[in-house]
Amino acid sequence: MKTAIYARVSTVNGQSPQMQLRELRSYAKRRGWEIVREFVDVGISGATEKRPELDHLVADAHKRHFDAVVVWKFDRFARSVSHLIRALEMFRSLGIEFVSLSEQVDTSTPAGKLVFTVLGAVAELERSLIGERVRAGLRNARAKGRRLGRPPKAVDFARVKVLRAQGASWRVIGKELGVSAATAFYGAAKMSRTLKASTASRKRSHA
Repeated sequence: MKTAIYARVSTVNGQSPQMQLRELRSYAKRRGWEIVREFVDVGISGATEKRPELDHLVADAHKRHFDAVVVWKFDRFARSVSHLIRALEMFRSLGIEFVSLSEQVDTSTPAGKLVFTVLGAVAELERSLIGERVRAGLRNARAKGRRLGRPPKAVDFARVKVLRAQGASWRVIGKELGVSAATAFYGAAKMSRTLKASTASRKRSHA
């Protein structure tokens, strides 16, 4: 099986990835797996979003350059539990196995698949709870009469009339006003209806 191994150390002072790499190479050798590439991030904190070598690993995974990924420990690989689960879901969708030596998790075995299933269920529950909290918050806001979403952009109706008289398209007008063509059109149409209604109301009041 073609295998990629990943190692990370937080700082360059007194820390070396060699211990992790020795363990990972030894494991792959015992399994009879061929290591096709080693990805090593040195001097990078666990909370850091950008990890060059990890990003390269993910890119190679999508290209199916290997069949398995082996890491020394979950926290050497993932920034958080949610990041770990997303990565595992990605590997599963690509048909790539995942092994963490310290936690003894191996998705190529029945026990490892069970662990992944449990982690996936926890992640799904978390997403459901977050979604329900968001929906509850929106319902509460609506009940209190709060306006949701971005406030509509005002459209300069006088400017629209001038531009239209000059033959400008709605796309050009939207660009001029800093809004989309649709926003310019519907905003102008709404203002036109408002003005017509106001004019009709004044005529009725003077009749």
